[in-house]
Amino acid sequence: MDGTILAFLIQDGLTNGAIYALIGLALVLVFAVTRVIFIPQGEFVAYGALTLATFDNGTVPGTATLTFFAGLLAFIFQMWSGRRSLTVTGTLRDLAAYVVLPAVVWGVAAAVAPHSPGVAVRILLTLAIVVPLGPYFYRIAFQPLANASVLVLLIASVGVHLSMTGLGLLFFGAEGVRAQPISRASLPLGPLMVSGQSIAIYAATAAIMAALYLFVGRTLIGKALRATAINRLGAQLVGIRTSLSGSLAFAIAAFIGALSGIMIAPVTTIYYDTGFIIGLKGFVAAIIAGLASFPVAVAGALFVGLVESFASFFASNFKEVILFAMLIPVLVWRSLAAPDSDEQEE
Repeated sequence: MDGTILAFLIQDGLTNGAIYALIGLALVLVFAVTRVIFIPQGEFVAYGALTLATFDNGTVPGTATLTFFAGLLAFIFQMWSGRRSLTVTGTLRDLAAYVVLPAVVWGVAAAVAPHSPGVAVRILLTLAIVVPLGPYFYRIAFQPLANASVLVLLIASVGVHLSMTGLGLLFFGAEGVRAQPISRASLPLGPLMVSGQSIAIYAATAAIMAALYLFVGRTLIGKALRATAINRLGAQLVGIRTSLSGSLAFAIAAFIGALSGIMIAPVTTIYYDTGFIIGLKGFVAAIIAGLASFPVAVAGALFVGLVESFASFFASNFKEVILFAMLIPVLVWRSLAAPDSDEQEE
């Protein structure tokens, strides 16, 4: 291996690791706030990529329909759970958030898509369609189980994953697609030619990391999320709406997933089930971080990306085995380092 090949492998590993870092951050955030191991995170990546590619073809993506009906179902759940204390103001607010918003986005997408809008408009419409699915699925599948055990929440997460995978096949078909590049620029860096798409991935990862740091550490809502993550019951006792914290965490996770999909759609072919493997690799990074630390999740994701890149070069047939086998020593170490406890979760 010469220096040029080494540089290419490192670049490829860092690019993939940046995407895995975003997914790892989302998984850590959702688990910290809601105790949900969010397996469908990868599906939001696939939905973001496939929705953008559908807009590139001048058609309305099926996810617009899904978002509307998911919002409608979430609204029904919300009305039923609060049927004993409904108010006009609260009902109108929920109606706007769960029904009116996705209906407006659906209408705008239907009006704009045939006219081949610019890349910025396509990206904004993609985010407007995919991001609300996060809090809608939280309201439907996870909020009613907020006090359940982690195992029950994991089972619900698997169910949402399977549902989203099946719906992805229904809306997008089995054929893979690739979106138009966001930027065709390139930057020479020694023997490398770094594409504008890779630069956009690095910039988006750095911006989201900085935004999360400032949001969680400097804003009142972010501090409410931290309080919910540290002690859910204590947060409820001081007046924090933990259900709102859960919805916000899922919205952030959906935004990160959709943006990740937008970033990778022009550089790789995306299928309806591609998100599962991408999500698993982000999950490896989150496990390295113990589902608790944002900086460790980022470092773990970059390590996962580099391992994948070098494994693809030296042992391409076994790269997935090598990658997921890294979980074994991490889990063994965490098991040995964890304090012994005879208490069982109720």
